Amino acid sequence: MNYSHSYLVKFQYLGFRFHGWQKQPNLKTVHWALDKTLKFVCKGIRFKTIGVGRTDAKVSSTDYTYQLFIDEKIEGSSFIKSFNINSPSDIRVLEIQELTDEKFNIIQHPKIKEYRYYFSHGEKNHPYCAPFLVGYLQTLNIELMKEAAKLFEGFHNFKHYCTKPSAETKVERTIDSCEIVENTELTASFFPKKSYVLIIKGHGFLRNQIRLIMGALAEVGKGNYDLDFIKESLDGNSDITFLKSIAPASGLHLHEIKFN
Repeated sequence: MNYSHSYLVKFQYLGFRFHGWQKQPNLKTVHWALDKTLKFVCKGIRFKTIGVGRTDAKVSSTDYTYQLFIDEKIEGSSFIKSFNINSPSDIRVLEIQELTDEKFNIIQHPKIKEYRYYFSHGEKNHPYCAPFLVGYLQTLNIELMKEAAKLFEGFHNFKHYCTKPSAETKVERTIDSCEIVENTELTASFFPKKSYVLIIKGHGFLRNQIRLIMGALAEVGKGNYDLDFIKESLDGNSDITFLKSIAPASGLHLHEIKFN
């Protein structure tokens, strides 16, 4: 792109009141709020922003990155201060780094993404929990869900874990790690006494893949699926009848992005 400078900007956002990352007509999205703030902070300067990927409505991120193309050099500390003063309270810039590689492409550059899905079970949560974790009212078999989560690790066919894949969609993907552990990191006084987090790492994910995996794991916890069913669902040659259960978006957080 024909701009004088290029930067990587790391920032965080709470997605609960936004309709995802991507700009949409007449809807408040994270990209819309970002560019609206930048138009004030970088008033009169030509710029363009490209995000590292899409997130769904109500999905949050503690470590999102976008590429900023701009016609004037930026002084990092003053930019961060100005942006955070003028941005909505649910968006915060953490750092900015100038790129020296003119060919760097934030979409195509190899990266590892870590997503986290926070949830609890067995009781109705305090309403304030809604933006952060999902509360399943049924009592779930957490130990069986932990076993099932490990089955998603490695190279598999994820055609059952993608929303409306096209003929060109590459449904065979590798998940580097997938596990359920007790949540000790994201806490608040109104959280339930015990909650859990599904942690998934990989180079790229299909549309709604993680929410569909979490949905399937919840069905395991409820006793509707067993481990053999999960194994069969990852076999590209299987013709099982698979009822897609998409977990609610608000429990999902893009936790970390590492560029290779």
